[in-house]
Amino acid sequence: MERTYSWAQPVTAPSSPVPVIAAYYDAVIIICELAAQFSDEAWNAPTPCADWRAVDLAGHLRCVADDYHEYLDDAPLSRLSRLMATGVHPDTLARKLARQNAAELASLPDGTGPEHIAAFARSARAYARRVRAVWELPHHEYRGVTVTVGGMAGAACAEWQLHAWDLARALGKDYRPASPETVLAGWRAGMPQLPVWVEASPGYAAGDPWHALLATSGRSQEWGPPPVAL
Repeated sequence: MERTYSWAQPVTAPSSPVPVIAAYYDAVIIICELAAQFSDEAWNAPTPCADWRAVDLAGHLRCVADDYHEYLDDAPLSRLSRLMATGVHPDTLARKLARQNAAELASLPDGTGPEHIAAFARSARAYARRVRAVWELPHHEYRGVTVTVGGMAGAACAEWQLHAWDLARALGKDYRPASPETVLAGWRAGMPQLPVWVEASPGYAAGDPWHALLATSGRSQEWGPPPVAL
């Protein structure tokens, strides 16, 4: 498959936390608003995240929000830092992180979708309050590129925004962040292992930052919930 790399300027941390934190909080709010639209049955609906129901995605959000706190507590010597410092191929890195995500989700105590989302929101908001004071400090390094705390906050912002899209899709809706340029810049600053590319497909608009991020993260614009059997 042809891949066209875009936005090839050097990866740098966001110079100001203000737009990144604003987009970060927007994503948390949207996730909570979308979660409120799920019925008890709808929490079992599939999502664009392979093999995950909506309730599983809610649990994943809860786990990852707590992981971000752990990584910040232990930076720059966290378990994530040690993994990234090996400089492994992005595909290998993705598999390792996927196994970690699956293990954390499996060990998560039983809870409902709303319970997981409420815990996620508390943890995510607390993380946003922490990062401002240490914005420019190093968080980890990947293949010679230093990711600062601000860069990692940008990655978290992008992750929350993407999962907001996942939840919206599970409800049969669409979602687009208010400032896709900010979200894309956050991804670039915090995810040097996954450079931004636009799939050569009619499903993506050339030069659209949100479409670029959906493509880079492996999401298909054409994904939708399966039809309900009558």
